[in-house]
Amino acid sequence: MMTSASTSLCDPGHDVRPGDAEWWPNRTATRRPGRGRVAVVRARGRSVVRNFYASSPLRLLTPRNHGHGAWIYSSSYGGGLVDGDAIAIQATVGIGAMAFMSTQSATKVYRSPRGTEVELDADVGENGLLVSAPDAVVCFAGARYRQTQRVNLAAGAGLILLDWVTSGRRESGERWAFKEYVSCTAIRLDGQLIVHDALALRSSDGELGTRLCRYDVLAVAVVIGQFLQGDVERIVARVRDEPVRRHADQLISVAQVTDAGCVLRVAGRSVEDVDRTLKELLHFVPRLLGDNPWARKW
Repeated sequence: MMTSASTSLCDPGHDVRPGDAEWWPNRTATRRPGRGRVAVVRARGRSVVRNFYASSPLRLLTPRNHGHGAWIYSSSYGGGLVDGDAIAIQATVGIGAMAFMSTQSATKVYRSPRGTEVELDADVGENGLLVSAPDAVVCFAGARYRQTQRVNLAAGAGLILLDWVTSGRRESGERWAFKEYVSCTAIRLDGQLIVHDALALRSSDGELGTRLCRYDVLAVAVVIGQFLQGDVERIVARVRDEPVRRHADQLISVAQVTDAGCVLRVAGRSVEDVDRTLKELLHFVPRLLGDNPWARKW
């Protein structure tokens, strides 16, 4: 599945891997604000965080769990992103390891004339699995937010990636009132680009509330991996059997990627409804991890 993007941040050729001099040339570079890195390896039958680092305002938390995957949660000291914030995380998942990455809560983006930026660069080794399932992004009125995710999968690796955004503080009258939201995802499998997906919502292109009609949540989920093929087939079958209704409160579509992957899209009227749909379709995630990261979140 390929969609074009005009911003250089979304260029699938802009490929950064952990250890590149561009990112970590010296000790001084690692002290730059908002930088983080984490490495997960398999040891003694389970996945563990070998090392991690984060500089303010970014925080990385690694809570224990009862499964065999490592959990990593990101948050910020200010409770959200303020004007000029730039977060960049490098993640490495070793051979046969499993990592679950999420956020402590919704990513709030405050009014930001200069803009905010979040980047994730991840490498997943052979037979490894990365589950990246953050909470939704909530952009306040006047906010500008750009997000770039680049994932490199080795042969036999798996990925479950979620990206979603809400209309903002709807209850406060701020419905699709932000200035800009741009998200780009580029995924390579064994060196080959297989997903390049971009979404750009800009108030300068027209009133967002009118363009998005009744919908207040947009979500994209990517599932890729040979050992996830059965789950991919079930997702595709379930969505394609879904009847299409006029003026539906929720829209769902799916596109197949290679023979063992899919890109799922959901548009809904509330975070709760979309969250419920995503967890129904991704019900196999707790089984893969050996524990349910969503069961005790709230």
